[in-house]
Amino acid sequence: MATTRKSQVRFRERVELLDFLLEVSTVTAETLDLDRLLSNVAEIVKEVVPYELFAILLYNERSRALRMRYSIGHRDEVAKSLSIHLGEGITGWAAQSRQPTLLGDVRTDSRYLNALDAVRAELAVPMLVRGKLVGIIDLQSTRVNAFSEQDKALLALIASRVGTAIDNARLYRRVNGQNRTLRVLAHLSQEFSSILEIDELLTKITVTIRALINFDAFSVYLVDLERNLLRCRFSQRYDEKATIETIEIGKGITGAAAESRQVIRVADVTQDPRYIAAHSDIRSEVAVPLILRDRVIGVLDLESVRLAFFTDDHVRALTLLAPQIATSVENARLYQELAQREQRMEQDLQAAYKLQSLLMPRAISGVAGVEIGLNSRPAREISGDLYNFFEPGDEYTLIAFGDVSGKGAAAALYGALITGLLRMLAPRRHSPSELMKSLNEALLERRVDAQYATLSLITWTARTRTFTVVSAGTLPPMLCRAGKIIDSRAEGMPIGLLEDQQYDQVEITAEADDLLILYSDGVEDQLGDHSSPDSIAVDDDPETYGRGRLKKVVTTHYKLPPQQIVKKIFNDIDVFRGATPLTDDQTVIALRVL
Repeated sequence: MATTRKSQVRFRERVELLDFLLEVSTVTAETLDLDRLLSNVAEIVKEVVPYELFAILLYNERSRALRMRYSIGHRDEVAKSLSIHLGEGITGWAAQSRQPTLLGDVRTDSRYLNALDAVRAELAVPMLVRGKLVGIIDLQSTRVNAFSEQDKALLALIASRVGTAIDNARLYRRVNGQNRTLRVLAHLSQEFSSILEIDELLTKITVTIRALINFDAFSVYLVDLERNLLRCRFSQRYDEKATIETIEIGKGITGAAAESRQVIRVADVTQDPRYIAAHSDIRSEVAVPLILRDRVIGVLDLESVRLAFFTDDHVRALTLLAPQIATSVENARLYQELAQREQRMEQDLQAAYKLQSLLMPRAISGVAGVEIGLNSRPAREISGDLYNFFEPGDEYTLIAFGDVSGKGAAAALYGALITGLLRMLAPRRHSPSELMKSLNEALLERRVDAQYATLSLITWTARTRTFTVVSAGTLPPMLCRAGKIIDSRAEGMPIGLLEDQQYDQVEITAEADDLLILYSDGVEDQLGDHSSPDSIAVDDDPETYGRGRLKKVVTTHYKLPPQQIVKKIFNDIDVFRGATPLTDDQTVIALRVL
């Protein structure tokens, strides 16, 4: 070539080459953001090997194919839809052989896949990490013999260094996505089980899935067994609610998912004869059956205007979510049926409230060594919070304090079951950790779907002034000593969920005038009325009452009698929430060491 190549001039000295490779390593190591990293790689290559078309294709081990992840100069439709299997084309050949491949004139090689008529030269170099194929860097030019053997060697050196960075960035993105999915899953059980209004639940499900998958259309279908139909119960398209007709089971992609009881993912709906063309711009779709106790109750359907948008990670996330969604939707549907009989059930609820009032003590006296104050109020007619005091022996008093999943009569009945089991088991167990373990086993023998409880068991030994605390998922108690809060940590899995659980216990040696505060999560999570200047949260979350504001009330009024302190706490909650209704059951117990 008549023109002196930049790379040939730049690397006359070995030290200059080493400096450049060090620059490559530095630039590629500075970020774990995959998009930014691939852009950096394109700029690095451009410095030393001029090209007109550039692409980085990443290898998917499951599909055994290369897909274009970043490109310059390629048409959008090619970049989005191109999938190359090992051995196909120049890039597929380089991937299969694990060797750089250089063509001076692509017209002379039958392996070349013609994506652009003007292309004449191509250079494809594999990126390998510990022998594993990460992807291909592919350069193309409209000039014959545009790339030299020196370019091939130099690009191979670059690929050997950026491959690890790209692999790490992909791993980081995958782990980050999995962590986000797990965080969502960790909150689903409590959030979904507490929402019994089906429209509210389906809206919440939509928001939750949208946080994981950026779909363009989302629908929930429920099965009508009598008519063998899927009825659209909820549909949203481009952030607006939409109306969709019913679908016969077995018809369309959604109906096929219900009939086969399998997830169906379609990369290009225009190529699938099952697709019912309701919207002309939709290109890809995934349908996930909702199965409860071996029975299909509905289908989740997601659509996108992009080809092959839904990935393996999307399918895994939806598969993990589907059982909880099925349970929650079925519970909400059943609740809707029950709500239609509200007038007849009102008397039963009133009777249940009176019964709970008898089961749950409204005031406590006669516990040696402590003065007690308490108050509890339900978000609905009946509370899911539970608390009680037991004296299984002369040496100590057992305090049970917890919260049953959900609200209403089911939560109250489950709480009554726990109280009854405690009365039976407490005299046989001296250690609160052993008692918690036995209680968990007893609940699992009487397992109720979607029901569990967080619970603290606390023994108070007046002779030694000792609190022994065992937690099964409750908020840690708050110990106030001389106006200062001493935080304690006690952790454990909620009861009624998993077998073979062990529970640790924490001992708190008390002093005279110490104040121990037990409170349910409905206190911390209470939403505020932010139109009021008195509704100011102290914690990081400005929306909820929080532990910080509770600490302030306790430390300000800690010298008052326990019942007055409890009253101050509830008064402050009411000031904070203003006109906002109770968002959860709220219970507070204050114990003053005498």
